Amino acid sequence: MKVAHLILTYTNPKLTERLIKRLSHPEFDFYIHVDKKFSIKPYLYLQQYPNVFLVHNREDVRWAGYNTIKATFKCIKEIASTGISYDYINFISGQDYPIKSADYMVNFFERNKGKEFIEFENIEEQWLEALPRITKYHFVNFTFRGKYSLERFVNFFTPKRKLPGDLKPYGKSMFWMLSTDCAKYVVEYVESRPHLERFFLFTWGSDEFIFQTVLMNSEHKDKLVNNDFRYIDWSAGGSHPKTLNIQDFEALKNTDDLFARKFNANADSKLLDMLDQL
Repeated sequence: MKVAHLILTYTNPKLTERLIKRLSHPEFDFYIHVDKKFSIKPYLYLQQYPNVFLVHNREDVRWAGYNTIKATFKCIKEIASTGISYDYINFISGQDYPIKSADYMVNFFERNKGKEFIEFENIEEQWLEALPRITKYHFVNFTFRGKYSLERFVNFFTPKRKLPGDLKPYGKSMFWMLSTDCAKYVVEYVESRPHLERFFLFTWGSDEFIFQTVLMNSEHKDKLVNNDFRYIDWSAGGSHPKTLNIQDFEALKNTDDLFARKFNANADSKLLDMLDQL
């Protein structure tokens, strides 16, 4: 059961190294994409581990912008180009940490082979607050001055946008565990339709709905399990999850999830020590 753990990061290479050590297993490889805005030098030492690879074709990731999807697509293509037959690609961030052992995860993937794990809700019926992400124009992926004023102007004078090709919109969390074939399907579907890429370029938070939308409108939908097995606490409110601390240990200990986010390795090393004993 060969798994490629894909890590999008820009924060703490020591936390990434700790994750790699925690999940050390002959069946696991790690592909690290460092945001192009940041130096890759602090991460170079991680190549000392034989199962660690730094993604070469990096992207300037912009929060809630389409560049996050571009980075993810580049990583999937780079993983596929290795010729290694990975059963799954597991997509995580640099502030994630495992709450189950490597052996537990290998067993999980073996028991569930053929299933695809990704959270999804119908945006038109269930996740209604996300609908303006698609129906309005958003310039979050751009950096020119006055972009928000222009955004308001454009949305005032233009009709609501609609997904091309009669696609029904689905979305939720940006993280997933998909077979390599399924992940490649999404990349090829979007990149072979330039009009769809242009549409997504002017959306907000596309990383939270592109994979779900493409897969739920495809023959793969019957294989999807509506669970990404991530423990994330949104109780702090706002658009960012709570940073977990030692008071969260019991909840983490008792969950069936495989990973949790987000962590601050410097502030909560004791919590990570306790998770390593699970």
